[in-house]
Amino acid sequence: MSVVGDSEKPARSERLEARITAEQKALLSRAAELRGSSLTDFVVSSAQEAARETIREHESMSLSERDRQAFVAALLEDAEPGERLREAADRYRRISGV
Repeated sequence: MSVVGDSEKPARSERLEARITAEQKALLSRAAELRGSSLTDFVVSSAQEAARETIREHESMSLSERDRQAFVAALLEDAEPGERLREAADRYRRISGV
């Protein structure tokens, strides 16, 4: 039984292929060389970074819209403070002497 350490990479079982131009390959190879990694590792890590960023941007746009709607609705609502908020305000006044 082997124990997977922090430095071990997960087994790669999936394959991804892409046709690219000679210029694209030269560019990617040069960048990989500058980073000190293999072309495959460079392409995979770069694609993974781009995928995470794309997902983060998409999800934050969706969340931002929902958050905006909830914020505006809360501003427009004439709600009275709840019991817990009133109790917290009373505690604050007692402690701070306001």
